Amino acid sequence: MATGSVAPAGAHPLYDAVHNRRLLERESEITAAFAAIEPALKEAAALQYENGAADRIQQLVRARLGFELPAFCLRSSWVKPLNMRGLYAYSVFQTFRQLADRNFDRSYADLSEGEPADEVIRKWGFHAIDITPCADGRLSGVVDYILRVPPAVVVHRKSFAGSIFDVEESVRCWEQIELRRHREGWPNAASAPTRYLKIGVFHFSSSHPNHEGCAAHGSDERKAAQALLERLSDFARAIENSHCCGASVATLLVGVDTDTDAIKVHVPDARGETSLTRYIDNRMLFERTANLARDEAKEAIRLAVAECADVSPDDAVTEGMRWFCAYLLKKNMAQIDYVRAYHDGCYADLGHTERFITVGDSFDDVQMRNLAYQAQMETIEEGAADMDVGIKIFRKVNMAHDLPIPAFIYFRYDGRVPGARDRALARCRRLTSAIEVRYPELVREGWLYTYGTVKNLVPGSKLEDIDVLAAPDGRRQVCGCNKSESEQ
Repeated sequence: MATGSVAPAGAHPLYDAVHNRRLLERESEITAAFAAIEPALKEAAALQYENGAADRIQQLVRARLGFELPAFCLRSSWVKPLNMRGLYAYSVFQTFRQLADRNFDRSYADLSEGEPADEVIRKWGFHAIDITPCADGRLSGVVDYILRVPPAVVVHRKSFAGSIFDVEESVRCWEQIELRRHREGWPNAASAPTRYLKIGVFHFSSSHPNHEGCAAHGSDERKAAQALLERLSDFARAIENSHCCGASVATLLVGVDTDTDAIKVHVPDARGETSLTRYIDNRMLFERTANLARDEAKEAIRLAVAECADVSPDDAVTEGMRWFCAYLLKKNMAQIDYVRAYHDGCYADLGHTERFITVGDSFDDVQMRNLAYQAQMETIEEGAADMDVGIKIFRKVNMAHDLPIPAFIYFRYDGRVPGARDRALARCRRLTSAIEVRYPELVREGWLYTYGTVKNLVPGSKLEDIDVLAAPDGRRQVCGCNKSESEQ
């Protein structure tokens, strides 16, 4: 993996050296943190039968991983060795927790050509962006890396298997934003001629299209795109049918090649309609503009978007959406160059290498490709299919290598609302229990471990651990140890 902030030789004219360097530093830090777990625990396992093992292991883990293991989980004997699977899961949880508290700077995308990006995007006619990617871990960096949309305008981001989102929930999110526009004038006045933009993101594999595409759609790219397009259409019609006064939203269909992070943007036409066969393949556009000057490349992108929409480059009706599509393409070109510079143009791990499953609310503060499979839900009933896909993936990713499945349950709450924290805790515990009931054999045999936390929405808040048990018998802790017996 190359390093440095200077654009590499042969880089695209839209290469963003400073931004790419910062993203690389973040990726390197996250990767190194998780990579340190297995070697440290292997050394710890070798120490468990020696005199003073607990203290030596604690010292080792503290020095190598930066946290301590639960003391009662380090009590072993020659007939009862340490539960290394449980300690591995606990280490994954604590590593992620430390990274979450690290508070990575996500403001890199806040400027567009020197102007505040959120203001520019509002000029293009959009006051809020809602992004729905697939739950697949290869899209774990869709906001900060692949699309590079400024967090300031992303009001909602939730992942679903196959990107098949809940229409009613999306309508409620739209209603919340529109209510704030009417009551508070945020993010702009309700009278402003802007719209809410819903972006649906599906994915495919250019190297192995029949095997490394979206599992929820049998690696069938067209099927994945068609299903998501129908869901986007359902959402737009739901807004128009249930609210008066010409209420409407904009929708955009985007595909991601998870091998290279190059996107396909299905540019809407003059009537705002989207077609599966009408799109811009950014990898091809990248090659076409690679030898141009920077301003020439930007103009070529603008013209390509107009041609795809089948409108004049100065068409006023479609101007805002066309500018936004060009913005995504331009930003993604920097990501294509990022993958070329630091991953030889194509990721070595074409498939799944996720570290854990995250369940509950979306978590965007720590982003990186293949960081986590994202099964966002409030109840196991609504997300059973998503969770089943995640478990299936981790049977191959972890269990096949004798590693457990760590499941991180996370919910946000608004500390200004009375009782909000207690309700978040209750949701967390309820979902944890439901997961354990759904997969009893995995829990009983020490393959599935859960860890719950909540977080206040107030800026600067940190994750708060809660006492979520790893088995419904109410005895085993997250490391898998029987605390009630070990403390006797």
